[in-house]
Amino acid sequence: MAELDSFRSETRAWLEANCPPEMREPMRSESEACWGGRNWTFSSDAQRVWLERMVERGWTVPHWPKDYGGAGLSPAEAKVLKEEMARIGARNPLYSFGISMLGPALLKFGNDEQKKRFLPEIARGEIRWCQGYSEPGAGSDLAGLQTKAEDKGDHWLVNGQKVWTSYADKADWIFCLVRTSTESKQGGISFLLFDMQTPGVSTKPILLISGNSPFCETFFDDVKVPKNQVVGEVNRGWDVAKYLLGHEREMIAGMGLGGTGGTLGRMLKPDDPFLRAEIAAFDVDALAFAAMSERFFEMFKASEAHPASPSMMKYAGTELNKRRHELMMAAGGSDALEWDSDRSKGGKTPRDWLRTKANSIEGGTSEIQLNIVAKHILGLPGA
Repeated sequence: MAELDSFRSETRAWLEANCPPEMREPMRSESEACWGGRNWTFSSDAQRVWLERMVERGWTVPHWPKDYGGAGLSPAEAKVLKEEMARIGARNPLYSFGISMLGPALLKFGNDEQKKRFLPEIARGEIRWCQGYSEPGAGSDLAGLQTKAEDKGDHWLVNGQKVWTSYADKADWIFCLVRTSTESKQGGISFLLFDMQTPGVSTKPILLISGNSPFCETFFDDVKVPKNQVVGEVNRGWDVAKYLLGHEREMIAGMGLGGTGGTLGRMLKPDDPFLRAEIAAFDVDALAFAAMSERFFEMFKASEAHPASPSMMKYAGTELNKRRHELMMAAGGSDALEWDSDRSKGGKTPRDWLRTKANSIEGGTSEIQLNIVAKHILGLPGA
């Protein structure tokens, strides 16, 4: 305990000395998040300095091994770091599907060459990834995907289409599910990595009702991929995909925590007593969810979580996030209806509210999550 107290003191002192004041202010929009990658342009010197300093400490991926760009922190130390960053309102220095989704899958299924090649780049924010899972005919039934990778001897030849590919037009590389055999639905899928600049890859943004366009259609036309860029075994990519989905649902469930802005009761002070009561009830539920999340994440990292836990957390977190933004709209009154003005900060409240509608679809719909929970809890077929 004394060692953990000492770590907390050192961490607090370092953060106070090294986190720029600008990086302690809440982000005003998603555009202020740092995603890194080879084409990334920092929004300010403070954003660049904050990332560089955190990378130097290995604190963009604090629990990863030092050999792969992490700090090798224990779960207890990583929790202290998270608490101390929240205490000063420090922004996440790097948002990355490489960190939250691909990295854990590479650590478990990747070979030594793949780990040494990709993980340090992910930790330093030098490579930005997108996820090639959903297809026009394979969303909820993901195992029905038809994007094909043919074995051409010295390379794979990929043809097909993905959809709802988040930030595909900005990503450097893609982790992609492809069909390498038709003999088995789930047993004929492989997990492939390739550069988005490979000839034959193209993207088309999808404009959403919020006015933003984070999603894309992604097309592959005779894309040549080196044979050594399959993660895990050929035709066993479904195992990698399911493991990664657990981490994706963990990431999406985190939206239910609402960042480091504190309770809604501190942010919103409407005159309507009924609305204040709703906000108070929400804050109680949000605190309960935060406590449940902490316990779940510790069990998940120790491989002790119930198989249905990621789906349960994903469902609860997304419903909570939608409820949070409904209350923010209600408390905002007529100001919250303004779509584009200085007073509404470019319509941040309604745009964020509309974005939450995707929460119960992305990463597997709420209906899919409830089916998974029911199968595991009730012992139904297919669990």
